[in-house]
Amino acid sequence: MNDCAGNERGLYEHYKFEVDKGQTALRVDKFLCDKLNDFSRNKIQEAAENGQLFANGKAIKSNYKVKPGDVISIEMAFPKQEITIIPQDIPLNVLYEDESVMVINKAAGMVVHPGCGNYSGTLVNAVAWHLRDTMQFEENDPRPGLVHRIDKDTSGLLVLAKNEAAKTALASQFFHKTSERTYVAVVWGRLKEPTGTITGYMGRSLKDRKIRALFSDETGGKWSVTHYKVLEELGYVSVVECKLETGRTHQIRVHFKSIGHPLFNDETYGGNQILRGTTFANYKQFVQNCFELCPRQALHAKTLGFKHPVTGEYMQFDSEIPADMQELMRRWRNYIAQREV
Repeated sequence: MNDCAGNERGLYEHYKFEVDKGQTALRVDKFLCDKLNDFSRNKIQEAAENGQLFANGKAIKSNYKVKPGDVISIEMAFPKQEITIIPQDIPLNVLYEDESVMVINKAAGMVVHPGCGNYSGTLVNAVAWHLRDTMQFEENDPRPGLVHRIDKDTSGLLVLAKNEAAKTALASQFFHKTSERTYVAVVWGRLKEPTGTITGYMGRSLKDRKIRALFSDETGGKWSVTHYKVLEELGYVSVVECKLETGRTHQIRVHFKSIGHPLFNDETYGGNQILRGTTFANYKQFVQNCFELCPRQALHAKTLGFKHPVTGEYMQFDSEIPADMQELMRRWRNYIAQREV
């Protein structure tokens, strides 16, 4: 069986097979090669390396030997030619652009690229329109120009490549962790230390495949590292700066959830509940008003640094914290000030 799903990486298909009772021990990549005629063994092995191959709900390597009764599932990206990117005239906040790169300040609520349920209105659709007359731009690439990503409801900076050479050079920087990214977030509670580092192996949750979780070893996912610094304590919430050493999907959101400080109003990871504070009705109403004011996880990709793929010059960009988060912080400051009077 198979079905389609969408995430920050684009479109993929889910396949699931139950191993027959009479099946002899066989490497899972070879087992799947016989089932999936449209995908090579290398592609199956690549999916395993990316944490997209599972036996009975647990991530496995491509050398796993299938056993009778095993339920094998895999997520396979659609071939490029099956995805059509429709250019759409959608406004973009372009902070910088030359012949090789674009730096965009993405608004919260905009999906980065098409997936199931989001085939239009995405940043990629907007970029395809913006670069429709660029000779080297491949509009039907499922990730045109993208070398990193941010979640739909996270605002902030993204760099996009305008040709394949620039994309290769930028992707290498992100892979080797020579690019720099900092985020600003509002999280629940006061952290024990003013600075710190959160680490762990991140992968898809075994309970809910749509979200991520931390695991005790590499069989559950990939290593992830977030460094943080507390910028401001506002009573029952804190403003933190996060520097990414790795860039896993939902990394900051999962990391702060794991230490008991979910991002404010992060519905996916439990931050849309009142997790700190009093039981007074006035306080509950205040927090509810804050949720309505900032109806998303309070997370902004504030700075971005990288070497230009052609000139080698180091480029640093900064963006203003968006209005909803600024107002959220202002209201918490006022609440604390009034409480201390």
